Amino acid sequence: MLKIILVVGARPNFPKVAPIMLEMAKHPHRLRQVLVHTGQHYDYDMSRVFFEDLEMPPPDELLSVGSGSHAVQTAKVMTAFETAAVKHRPDAVVVVGDVNSTLACALVCSKLGVPVAHVEAGLRSRDRTMPEEINRLLTDQLSEMLFTPSRDASDNLLAEGIAPARIHFVGNVMIDTVVRVLPKARQRPVLKDLGLGERGFLLATLHRPSNVDDPAALRAIIEGLVTVSRDTQVIFPVHPRTRSRIQALGVKLPNSSLRLMPPFGYLDFLALMSTASLVVTDSGGVQEETTFLGVQCLTVRPNTERPVTITEGTNRLVGSGYDELVKGIRQSLSLGHGVRPPPELWDGHAASRIVKSFLDR
Repeated sequence: MLKIILVVGARPNFPKVAPIMLEMAKHPHRLRQVLVHTGQHYDYDMSRVFFEDLEMPPPDELLSVGSGSHAVQTAKVMTAFETAAVKHRPDAVVVVGDVNSTLACALVCSKLGVPVAHVEAGLRSRDRTMPEEINRLLTDQLSEMLFTPSRDASDNLLAEGIAPARIHFVGNVMIDTVVRVLPKARQRPVLKDLGLGERGFLLATLHRPSNVDDPAALRAIIEGLVTVSRDTQVIFPVHPRTRSRIQALGVKLPNSSLRLMPPFGYLDFLALMSTASLVVTDSGGVQEETTFLGVQCLTVRPNTERPVTITEGTNRLVGSGYDELVKGIRQSLSLGHGVRPPPELWDGHAASRIVKSFLDR
């Protein structure tokens, strides 16, 4: 029997790990799984709703590493995860995405001689000022099994000298979760509770430091959202830290049309995203989800590590300047909702292909 540790560190990791756990559970006599939550997103109550929405079991290990600089947080995860890895003695460790926990756990495994499997491998923005890009590059070099969500990701790995035998094109595992829970999300009363009609609002979500920690960029984005909110309602779930930064700007917000909301759980957010007229974001996962859902997406970034969402999906890039943002939003709103085939292997079965790779070893 193979014992496999699966690592989650931040909320974007949960919808990627959940389908893998469900698929592994179908093979109890061949696979034993251990879930480790590093606590990189240190508000466990905010994480708990994701466990509930995705029907994930509580973690076997909660490391509670908390916040800190990138270096401090990575070091704390490494120290805590080494103890967990030595305790459980896994045959392999699965890491997902590109957060600090992803790289930290891969580094620990490389020292302990434990094989690493990286889910969502090969994504590249070509922007090394992004901490996530460094995490992606190094994790892929340390991993024995690299599960890619798109053909371009596999091509990136080949260009970096990764042996073809280590690369497995399996599709987008996060779409497995969307396919599984979308019917349940559509039954949520969140639209009714907020007084929203389908395709009658814009959904905004921003978290990257380049957008929320730069006062000039944040002011331009908020003022742009205020302007477009005169024509359509804007729902903006805001992390408490970002809310305080918005308040510090002193921008006058309208009372009703731009609505700053607390963060939503996964199901409620998916319900909103699937029925929005447009999503304005800087999240990588949201770019993918909107592409699958056929919802127009405007990404407030100069680049993306998910170019397939542009070439085959509904995503467009836009700068954070006021004029460019307002123009981009209005152009995207005019495009409307469109149905198109999802990218290759974004079919809800990526997790089964990942688990098959373990069973075939």
